[in-house]
Amino acid sequence: MASLSEIRARLQAAENKQGGGNSFGGDNSIYPHWNLEEGQSCTLRFLPDANTKNTFFWQERAMIRLPFNGIKGEMESKQVMVQVPCMEMYGDACPILAEVRTWFKDKSLEDMGRKYWKKRSYIFQGFVRENPLGDDKTPENPIRRFIIGPQIFTTIKGALMDPELEELPTDYVRGLDFRISKGAKGGFADYNGSKRARKESALTEAEQAAVDAHGLFDLSTFLPKKPTDVELKVIKEMFEASVDGQPYDTERWGQYFRPAGVQAPAGGSAPAVTVDGHGDVHEAAAKPALKVVTPAPASDFDEDDTPVATAPVAKPAGGGQKAEDILAMIRARQQK
Repeated sequence: MASLSEIRARLQAAENKQGGGNSFGGDNSIYPHWNLEEGQSCTLRFLPDANTKNTFFWQERAMIRLPFNGIKGEMESKQVMVQVPCMEMYGDACPILAEVRTWFKDKSLEDMGRKYWKKRSYIFQGFVRENPLGDDKTPENPIRRFIIGPQIFTTIKGALMDPELEELPTDYVRGLDFRISKGAKGGFADYNGSKRARKESALTEAEQAAVDAHGLFDLSTFLPKKPTDVELKVIKEMFEASVDGQPYDTERWGQYFRPAGVQAPAGGSAPAVTVDGHGDVHEAAAKPALKVVTPAPASDFDEDDTPVATAPVAKPAGGGQKAEDILAMIRARQQK
């Protein structure tokens, strides 16, 4: 685990690089803080990552949502969502973002670009010290995972950069709690009232005993595996089909990536990846992925660092564009 000064240096370097802008099984090991009622708060105590090579006490995950107009062959046309890993999460170029970045040069494609932009979340672990969720039960291993969205993460990062902070919040003796407070703004959940505690506190005997008995998680094990070359081709194919307004094709893609709860096609052997609404990744499941917590609202995890359109182009009269029109515009620009 890195020191506080090393974490600050890494965070500052990342900030400068950005130009100053802004499995998993059937237990309930993920704490669903998004189920808090408006006005409620919960108190968490973060713990270090078992992976000593990780500078931070969290792991960043970047996923891309691919919406489809139903499932091919099924009568119901309800939209389904497939989440796929963004290759930038592994330090590689992402073919989807390479395409989507060009859309922000055209004002009329900006909304479409935001739909396919990566969504970042951050995986932490620790104890729930104050829990107002009456129907939430502490599992046998009380060290739980927290899927934190960008808004709360910004507050955590800001707290780490506070010059008055002298010790890591994860320190077993001089650590600090973090309080998530849920409000509302513009019809969406708002967590700007969240903050770290000012008073240091040591782990309790029960908490220390839990760490000794169960050990810490290597948070990197909760990231989706890096796609193979074959899987990367499937991702690109699904992306193009999604933009084109096609339904999800289980026969073509079900052995690789599929919506949560969708069965793999019979006779297949390749492991499929599904991602629950709350962000937990399931691989090679022979049955629908278990849903053990209420999915978090998409707005809790929406990213706010999408590119800004640079070429203001007026939208055509008559409202939004159809998917085929957008795809035609994209292909026409690529041919220039």
